[in-house]
Amino acid sequence: MVNINLLPWREELRAQRKREFGLTALLAVALTGVGLFGWYKYNEQQIDYQSQRNHFLENEIARVNKQIREIQGLEKTRKQLVARMKVVADLQSQRPLVVHLFDELVATLPDGVYLTSVVQHGHTITVEGHAESNARVSAYMRNIDASPWLAQPQLRIIQQQGGKESSPTFSLTMKQVVPKAGDKK
Repeated sequence: MVNINLLPWREELRAQRKREFGLTALLAVALTGVGLFGWYKYNEQQIDYQSQRNHFLENEIARVNKQIREIQGLEKTRKQLVARMKVVADLQSQRPLVVHLFDELVATLPDGVYLTSVVQHGHTITVEGHAESNARVSAYMRNIDASPWLAQPQLRIIQQQGGKESSPTFSLTMKQVVPKAGDKK
């Protein structure tokens, strides 16, 4: 019988398999390292991209906040202008009231009553004058009550200075009103 020694062949095969396993393990570790490095770079790139987007959004938010402040300033200016326009419109609407006031003062004044002063504070009018008699002052107050532009006559004072020959002086207040469209003469 022939004796064949298979041990060196087995030893060589075992050493070759160990080398192949070591190379495969080394290749696996290298591929894992390359994969981790690629994953790290990808995440870093995503973080940079998101940081750029955040920076862009912060710039846009700052720009929009600046525009909002400008709009608020414009709104404030607009409100001031509207308030001024309202004052001007109120003044324009009250312009003819002076004409109506003087017209009504003349229209309501009966014969024998003479005005010496007319003072207006807001819608309150104070008139002073003298009359031939107290009845004429009463007639004047009734005429004021009947007027659509004047209301609420209140006699403040009536006095007769001197003797019976002198005419009484009076002071009365009234309110100026704006009649409704159907009440105007």
